[in-house]
Amino acid sequence: MKNHIILLCMLLFAGRAAAQSLADLERQLDSLLSTPPKSEVTVGLGFGNNPAYGGKTTDPFRPVTMKPFLSPRVMYTHKTGLFASTQAYYLFNAERRPWFELDLSAGYDYTKNRRFLTGVAYTKYFYRDSSDVPATPITNELYAYFFYRKWWLEPGIALDFGWGRYREEPTPGYKQTTWGSDFNAIFDLRHVFVYLDVLKNDDAILLMPSTSFTMGTARYYSNLKGAQYVSRSSLIERRSKKNRGRGNNNGGGGQVEETDISVSDKTGFQPRAVDFGLRASYIIGKVAISPSYTLFKLLQSGDSGVTGYFTATVSLTL
Repeated sequence: MKNHIILLCMLLFAGRAAAQSLADLERQLDSLLSTPPKSEVTVGLGFGNNPAYGGKTTDPFRPVTMKPFLSPRVMYTHKTGLFASTQAYYLFNAERRPWFELDLSAGYDYTKNRRFLTGVAYTKYFYRDSSDVPATPITNELYAYFFYRKWWLEPGIALDFGWGRYREEPTPGYKQTTWGSDFNAIFDLRHVFVYLDVLKNDDAILLMPSTSFTMGTARYYSNLKGAQYVSRSSLIERRSKKNRGRGNNNGGGGQVEETDISVSDKTGFQPRAVDFGLRASYIIGKVAISPSYTLFKLLQSGDSGVTGYFTATVSLTL
């Protein structure tokens, strides 16, 4: 039973840009149950919602809605704690290209100490040109976390930095490059409940309620773990610099106008959101079925009310 738990919890939560996936719960159980670490491959299929434009027009200021998506994923974890994964996203009700994104991640998790968990990961985001999904310059993410687990309530902190650029050619002969970055800090409190042999002698139910407080910048739509709730800030200052180049890559003459745009959020680093989430997983054999629900409250001026979202994952460890 212990081996099943360790092997099958890798993709318990595949929500879009979640602050902390339940993969860390698997690694925590690894240490709690004193199971020898081993290398493993896990495949999973997630379901959730992603910000997308609601209409067919190309106006970037049209309203953004939430559209459902499927997200297949493959992850390899080495017994030393090193891991690598790839994840794709398929958008339902897409007006153009439903396969709109591919993510590649690599990192390291340290779980050998009973007092704490820590780790670091890098993710590269590849976006297809799509009229459905808001453009973002955030194509790189560096994420680090630390949890102290000797108390009943486990406190944790995560630091999340994203950066990159977005290049487009809205009209022939005119190119525009948008540069940007976002930084977030996430403070967590959580507790893990484990129930073994619930319906039969080789199953388990895992529950992890948690509450989080997020501070940071929120300039862009992105997959950053610290920006899972936020949309573009309403207080944005755009600075542009125009350059004129000669000719083009095909040897043609004439002038090509290029614009570099940097975006700054005048509010800077500030409180962004508070949330309460419940993550669960039912494990039987080599299969894990893992729903999750989160309620959150944005703290920026102009935002009101409490909003929730649901995600789910089915995973198999080979």
